[in-house]
Amino acid sequence: QLQLVESGGGLVQSGGSLRLSCAASGFSLDYIAIGWFRQAPGKEREGVLCISSRGAITNYADSVKGRFTISRDNAKNTVYLEMISLKAEDTAVYYCAASTTRRCTYAMDYWGKGTLVSVSS
Repeated sequence: QLQLVESGGGLVQSGGSLRLSCAASGFSLDYIAIGWFRQAPGKEREGVLCISSRGAITNYADSVKGRFTISRDNAKNTVYLEMISLKAEDTAVYYCAASTTRRCTYAMDYWGKGTLVSVSS
């Protein structure tokens, strides 16, 4: 059974940075794609960034281009979301999700419980 645990969320001032982690267990990153999604209060969940099993990166959100970066450490079976120049509109619960198709898609098979990122203006 694949399990995903997010960490690294918190309160940060506008312009600050955070690094989120998604630790996967039960499946090697060699066989799954991992994506970051977020849901702001009162809004629908949206995709942020995703990395396939081969390392191909998909950017779902134009609003994070140049500010957010996704990476992974296969030895630690962990995917990271590095966020810089944070804005108030980045405030959301951030989820990582996995696809056993190995490709980035919105139809992910497994989801973590999320970690809250709050950006004060």
